[in-house]
Amino acid sequence: MKKENYVIGVDYGTDSVRSIIANAANGQEVASAVFYYPRWKDGLYCDPGVNQFRQHPLDYLEGLEQTITRCLLQAGPSVTANIRAISVDTTGSTPVAVDETGTPLALLPRFEKNPNAMFVLWKDHTSVPEAAAINAHAEKYDINYLQYVGGIYSSEWFWAKLLHILREDAAVREACHSWVEHCDWIPFVLTGGKQAAAMKRSVCAAGHKALWAAEFGGLPPDQWFADLDPLLAGFTKRLFTDTYTSDKAAGTLSPEWAAKLGLSTDVVIGVGAFDAHMGAVGGQIEPYHLSKVMGTSTCDMLVAPLSEVDGKLVKGICGQVPGSVLPGMMGLEAGQSAFGDAYAWFKKVLAWPLQHVLGQSTIINTETAKAIIDEVSDKLIPELSKQAALLHIDENSELAIDWFNGRRTPDANQELKGAITGLNLGSDAPRIFRAIVEATCFGAKAIVDRFNQEGVPVKGLIGLGGVAKKSPFIMQMMADVMNMPIRIHKSEQTCALGAAMFAATAAGIYNKVEDAMNAMGQGFDATYYPDKNKVALYQKRYNKYHKLGGFIEGSIKHNEKEAVLSN
Repeated sequence: MKKENYVIGVDYGTDSVRSIIANAANGQEVASAVFYYPRWKDGLYCDPGVNQFRQHPLDYLEGLEQTITRCLLQAGPSVTANIRAISVDTTGSTPVAVDETGTPLALLPRFEKNPNAMFVLWKDHTSVPEAAAINAHAEKYDINYLQYVGGIYSSEWFWAKLLHILREDAAVREACHSWVEHCDWIPFVLTGGKQAAAMKRSVCAAGHKALWAAEFGGLPPDQWFADLDPLLAGFTKRLFTDTYTSDKAAGTLSPEWAAKLGLSTDVVIGVGAFDAHMGAVGGQIEPYHLSKVMGTSTCDMLVAPLSEVDGKLVKGICGQVPGSVLPGMMGLEAGQSAFGDAYAWFKKVLAWPLQHVLGQSTIINTETAKAIIDEVSDKLIPELSKQAALLHIDENSELAIDWFNGRRTPDANQELKGAITGLNLGSDAPRIFRAIVEATCFGAKAIVDRFNQEGVPVKGLIGLGGVAKKSPFIMQMMADVMNMPIRIHKSEQTCALGAAMFAATAAGIYNKVEDAMNAMGQGFDATYYPDKNKVALYQKRYNKYHKLGGFIEGSIKHNEKEAVLSN
């Protein structure tokens, strides 16, 4: 009987890490486990008021070990004996300061509680001034080193975060030997890496966030960074020159991790990548079809043959990098800084009385109060969606802007704020929620419009992730606003499944990722078609959304100018 091969996909999200074991022949999920980061759940090392979001490396390491070992227990000895490879995806840009051995500083005793020594999560926006400095600096040079990242550098990315930490914390600055993305560090850990210089860096992270490009011969010159700020002098020499696509092996499982997990040291460890990039593969991305991974934020991926986009540079997106999604094809990334996060914010606003009034009630005991709070909170979004879907709206109904966590694309600006307008005494919770959902759909349409305007046509939409699977209301509105059908992928774990596909390719089970995608893909189980009766109304409201957004952006620029003049 032919021996079956199995692979493990590990998906690091914002709140948790999930691992799956998949049959490499058909993608069938035979085990899964999730681990919620305990320190993150407790709100440690974060300050939302100043947009500081940090994660401790112990959350990642504990989650890695626990989810994989639990999967192996579920699957049993026969599957465990035939695990061939592990690949990992993570959020990004989520970098960390490491010492010469590649150890994150927060794992050293003197830095264990220092947020600046921890991973700087993708949605951390403490480096807005540094991003602005990079953008201003880039304009001084004949070579535009931002041309492959949409022309605008974001505070969510690699160099802005590094410069902020170096400026902010002298102790971390002195101890920081190199700066490492989460998706590159986990494979380094699994392979038993001992020197940061030997770490295999993914082209996905390097190209989209760190300004690496083959056309530059790697990273921009060290002098370019030193001229920006002397604190950056010499850093390029301690980073990397070579990058790798995720169909390649980073190495094999180290003896230490093999013993922890109960696996063989022959298990191949693939080069890592960002969650949306591997998720697009897990969701069976097609050329010119925008693959939308919809969770707390959105990451929108599009692939196109290199020859067909040669010479085209899409302005205001998160970059275009050969091989960042599928080796041999151009990978283009865009996205929204707040999607599910916007709904979660409104849910938190509505739940405030429950937590702060009912939670202090003297009529019912604490345990009962907590049970009521949890039950009601869990039902808020489903019930809001149900009631919002029944509403009649017109051109002048409540209108919102989705920049609750700044704007990622098009044209990154993390200083922008969300807004809700058109309120009156009849504006109840379902109406406000509907406006927020509509705003996130309008933000998604702005991305599609930018691709089309720049000569890279969007020919279809693919929906992936938790929101796509769980909210017919939001997906129907997305189709109506876009005036395009949106297909929803069957797999609930497209990022982890995509990682498993890359693992199978890195192990040599498949010659290329497309072969793994075709064999292991689970297909689509729903399609939302636009309601032609609503398309014209949404277009009118979309135009109003743009005018309101322009007013907000103009007001912020005016206030900044006034502040400069007053100083």
